[in-house]
Amino acid sequence: MIKPLTDGQLSAEQGVLLPVMAPRLQADVHPDGYADLALWGAGSLGRVRFSAIVGPYTYAPNRLVSRQGGIFVAQSLPVMLISGVRLQGVYPARRCAWWHEPVGEGARVRVTRDQHRQTAEMGWGVLIVDVLGADLRIAVGASRDEAEKALTLTSEAIVAEAGEYVARCDLAPDADPLMRSMVSQGTHAALSSIRRDENGAFAGLAAGQAYSAPARTYYRDGYWTMQPLLTLAPEAVRDEIRLLAKGVQPDGEAPSGVILTGPAQSEAWQRFVEDSKANPKIHKKAVPEYHNRPQDWWSDHFDSPLFFILFIDDYFNATKDMAEVHAHWPTIRAIADRYLGLAGPDSVLPVKPRNDRDWADNVYREGLVSYDLGLFVGAMDAVARLGDSLDPTLAERAGKTARLAREEIEAKLFVPATGGYVDYGTPGAFVEDHLAIDSLTLSRFGAISKQKSVGLLRAFESQLETRNNQEQPYGSWGVMCAYPPFKRPGDLRSKTAFPYRYHNGSDWPYWDGAYAEERLRHGLGGARYALTRWWETCLDNGWIGAVEYFSPPYGRGSLLQGWSAMPAAVVLKYGLDAANAEPIS
Repeated sequence: MIKPLTDGQLSAEQGVLLPVMAPRLQADVHPDGYADLALWGAGSLGRVRFSAIVGPYTYAPNRLVSRQGGIFVAQSLPVMLISGVRLQGVYPARRCAWWHEPVGEGARVRVTRDQHRQTAEMGWGVLIVDVLGADLRIAVGASRDEAEKALTLTSEAIVAEAGEYVARCDLAPDADPLMRSMVSQGTHAALSSIRRDENGAFAGLAAGQAYSAPARTYYRDGYWTMQPLLTLAPEAVRDEIRLLAKGVQPDGEAPSGVILTGPAQSEAWQRFVEDSKANPKIHKKAVPEYHNRPQDWWSDHFDSPLFFILFIDDYFNATKDMAEVHAHWPTIRAIADRYLGLAGPDSVLPVKPRNDRDWADNVYREGLVSYDLGLFVGAMDAVARLGDSLDPTLAERAGKTARLAREEIEAKLFVPATGGYVDYGTPGAFVEDHLAIDSLTLSRFGAISKQKSVGLLRAFESQLETRNNQEQPYGSWGVMCAYPPFKRPGDLRSKTAFPYRYHNGSDWPYWDGAYAEERLRHGLGGARYALTRWWETCLDNGWIGAVEYFSPPYGRGSLLQGWSAMPAAVVLKYGLDAANAEPIS
């Protein structure tokens, strides 16, 4: 359906959805004639309808070009241009998100018109459409001043900024069309995750398009999203660390994400949470009981504090900026103490309670969880390195704990029959022992030996790479996150209850990138399938932008997902020769 071109752009005869993310403005633009607009920190602002853009189409990050016009997005200000069309209507949003119930003056939308401009002012944001001939300039803002300032950019300036941004994302010009376009779109997913407030200050790394209401930034998503940003925008990584630090509690607990909404949306969200707690039967879709503090998005996630330490460790390794280590050492110490205290009897391994609060947030994992234990060993090693001169006593204890943890993991969690490691469970009782791609953390953070890492990667190659797994029924379509499906249905909820869906076997491109990197790091080659097969599937299905997850029977998750930049990050880190190398037996 979509063909990759030699210049890294994408060609389509039929129009497909263009997801847009700039530092403030967000949109879903449909070439057949409408755009849904949103603003980071404010939420949905409305829909603009226009005459169809005539194909064929050439797509690039935040840009579509056709013979008669196109879609162009500025970077410096929240404004976009749709050219070669006629305006057919402006429809202001009635709420900033599905959960929003405006009250009083906040429910009123003020619409003004003059000869060529329509302005819609809502209680949470402003949408302006300016018409000049066949050009529509669409601006958004938290205030009328912000939106009107955005319209100081001419159509020519918007087109120029859009072109500069496409060039900035084109970081693999010597690659073949498939690889080059994947790297371009993956780089776009990472760069576009960097959000700004109305004053231009850093406002978090967005997980993707679908996370602006309430606006929030995640420990887990942020860790993987920042991998390419360590070289492309290290200052954004530093500022993200400072934001995430605010969510860690004195006892080392941290939520899945930190809420960063603007004033109007924040007030509306808190009102919704309070009403949901008071009237749980009315609000069945929400889970406000997990939002224990105003800034928490889903409190007390088992993996989040560990990712905070790993965030700082990776940032220091890339920048040698010891100032951030010093600034956040009390928080690091609190996290280390928390996990050292979570060990079971006669063990150093932290035991996860039965809940759905880590990456696999549709699975009630409990006991020893390989994914979390890989993060734990990585975090303890980081504390030992970073604290060597800062806090020798804690550093020594963390280093000893990491060594003992490796011995326990090998003794208790290795599964000889598969060459992998227990997903989760309690040895001697129930264990889920299928292959789970998130156990890659054991290899990535050195929790298992090089020999066992190679064995784990070989097991993934034969069972999770769908081209080699003849038992799953859908042919070659990517890399599954788990196989076979989970054994115990009572541990599953929502989308993951279905085999090959979500955590139960979908392809997650960020794990594809992590898997490809481990193959390259261990000299196995054969990374190209993981790096590009997911992208081929996206193009075959007409999905522009790095997708969150997908599987043949169930379709896709969100577009423009920040952590799905991981495959691009691996290509940029290791180079094209390594990325394209054949498997080594």
